[in-house]
Amino acid sequence: MAAAPTAQKSSGYWAVPVARAVVALVAAGVITFTANHSATFGLIVFGVYAVVEGLLVGILSLRTVPDRTTRRLFVAQGVIGVIAGVLALALSSSGLGLFLYLVSVWAALTGFLELYCGLRSRSKDSSARDWIVVGAFTAVLAIVFLLIPSDSVLAVGLFGAYAVILGVYLGIGGFSLKWAAQHPTPTERPMESGS
Repeated sequence: MAAAPTAQKSSGYWAVPVARAVVALVAAGVITFTANHSATFGLIVFGVYAVVEGLLVGILSLRTVPDRTTRRLFVAQGVIGVIAGVLALALSSSGLGLFLYLVSVWAALTGFLELYCGLRSRSKDSSARDWIVVGAFTAVLAIVFLLIPSDSVLAVGLFGAYAVILGVYLGIGGFSLKWAAQHPTPTERPMESGS
């Protein structure tokens, strides 16, 4: 019985991970099909990705996340993304050091926020598992960017790989939420009263 409200609340949320998946896959495609993997190119792609994804997360979460605290944390995540993206675009000629630094800080902050949202909501929200995975994966990106050698081809390529994996995972997660809301499990169906 307790699962029914969760399914109802999450039924509109499926569009958020699907929209995020599209943005990530577009960024991955741009990186994959562009030979220039310079730091300037990386900052521009990351900047556009972070701004668009930040706006999507912030705005769509306001409309679809029922829990007030989780909604505020996702709005904060969106704001961090927009700020990081604007900085990347405004300082796109600043070189590899800034690219590594911005992606690391962005990934650490947004990854932690999403991981925290997932952990605090795991018994209440069907999206929590995806938030945990995406948050952990993004936090790992921060660690990787702190440890990799200073090579723009490697750094931009790794960001592209992150975007591919994230896009596929979010797409699957989003459509799974949509289909789960359309086809409730037997425990989510209302009990019929007999006469």
